[in-house]
Order: sequence, then structure tokens, then C-alpha cells
Amino acid sequence: MQFKKLNDTCYYFEGAVNIGYVHHGEEGLLIDAGIDKSSIKKVIRKLKEEELPITHLFVTHAHADHYGGAYVLQKDFNVKTIAPRFEKAILENPMLEPLYLFGGNDPLDELRNKFLEGTPIQVHEVVDQGQYTFDSFQMSVFILPGHSYFQAGIVIDNIFYAADAYFSEEQLNKHKIPYITDAQMTIESLQKASEITCQGAVPGHGMYEEHFQPTIQKNVEYHEKVLTDLEIFISNNPDGVTHEQTVAYMCETYGVNTPQLSQFLLYRTAVTAYLIGLVKRKKLKTDIQRSCWVFYINEGEG
Repeated sequence: MQFKKLNDTCYYFEGAVNIGYVHHGEEGLLIDAGIDKSSIKKVIRKLKEEELPITHLFVTHAHADHYGGAYVLQKDFNVKTIAPRFEKAILENPMLEPLYLFGGNDPLDELRNKFLEGTPIQVHEVVDQGQYTFDSFQMSVFILPGHSYFQAGIVIDNIFYAADAYFSEEQLNKHKIPYITDAQMTIESLQKASEITCQGAVPGHGMYEEHFQPTIQKNVEYHEKVLTDLEIFISNNPDGVTHEQTVAYMCETYGVNTPQLSQFLLYRTAVTAYLIGLVKRKKLKTDIQRSCWVFYINEGEG
């Protein structure tokens, strides 16, 4: 995990999950907190070496890899914790993530792991889209849904900490079917993010770029390709395709391996997100037949 300076006040810890940091005199703001105690301890150790303070925490969204270490900060430091509304509910009740991934059923023990369920934290301040000031930190909050229900990116001191509103090209190719909850909302958030004016951007996964718009465009193109592949598959099956058949086809076609239930549920959600996107675009229609959720090409749209 490398600690990189971006301008006079802004930094980030580059790793599997990036963690932002902004320094204002005796105040220090962390943006996200990594997946667990081990990851945040590395951050704390480095900041102590540099004699930099930790007084505030902004959690961009309630996925465990972004807040799993936050409880350590709350235990060891007097941090004011800020998060978007709705995400607050999950941060304070982390079982909600495996619960919703499991379709509302009580999650099996194997789903209650650090990758899906972090340690609960307390959120002191809630944000929506707009301008906010927390002590010395002035920020613009942008709500960027599609990956998480009320995910926020922030611009502070001319740096855009983008959370998982977009991924590096490497991450897109690694995961093959990116985890999203709604493809149409994801693309709309990408378009919104591309219009943000700043010195540069830090994604949740990937490297800082001053010229980040081409990477965002690659995200848009990637999502559009998945949508097209899915539409072609369903159009080749005029009698309709069940939800389960579609998930299996997409995972097999994209070479996705899902040996564990948790992985399967994440990819099921992602594939469903693209189906939802095509329904919203009126490319698909759906029906329930013989107790199965079935998708068809919407012949009335052209």
C-alpha cells in the first residue's frame, strides 16, 4: 500500500482498495477505511510516521471492502464519521448486505464473512448531493448510484474521490462482469462523473489520473458491450429465457467462476443489473411463467 501525494492537502493510499486522505492542519480526513483491521492499521501506522492527524472519516458507500476497517478508527480515534443517507442504514446494520444479496432470506453462515458484512459503525453526519462543510473540510458531494444504492463521490481541494462510480480498465477485465445493481443508473452516474471539473480523480480500485474521462468512457463502452451481448442472447431465444438461464449463460460466456455461494450471488446481482438496464430501455419485457421469471425481446421497440 503506497501513500501518494496529489497536491498540497490531498493524498491517497493506493492498494487493492484505495483510501483517500486530506490534511488540514490539526485535522485529517480519511475517505473509506479498507476491508479489515489489517488494512486500516497500515494506514494508521503510515500517518503516525508522517505525524498526520486522523479526525474525520467519510465512507462513500456501504460495501465491506470500503468500511471494514472503520470500527478500528472509531475505537482508537475520536473520528467524526460521515456517510450518505441510506448507506448509513447498512453501515450501522451490516447484516443487511448478505440479507439483500440472499434475496431477503436469513443469510447462511458462509455469507456472513468480512467480504460481505463488516463490523457495524456509528454514522454521525449524513449527506445527500450538495455542498457540505465539516469543520475545516469543504466538499462537494455527488450521489453516483448504480454500484451501490446511494454511493457518494466527493470533490475536496480539487481532487475527485470517486469511490466505485468507475473502475480502472484492469479491474473491468479482471472481474469480467462488474458488480453493479442497475446498469442504466451506472451509465448515468458515469456520464455525471465525467463532467466533474477537478485536478484529477481517484477511483475506489485503480490509479489516480488527472485525465480520468477516457477511463470513464471505457467503463461506459464496457457496460454497453455487456448490454449488447445480453440483448443478442435473449433475441436468439424468441420463446424467452429464464432469469436462472440468463445468469448461467452470462457467467459461462464471460468465463466467470463461481465456486462459492457468495461469489454466485454477487454475479447474479450483476447480471440482473444488466437485465434491469435493458428493461428500463424498453429493449426487454418480462413475465412470470411456470413460476419462473422470463425475459423476452420487446418486439414493439425498434
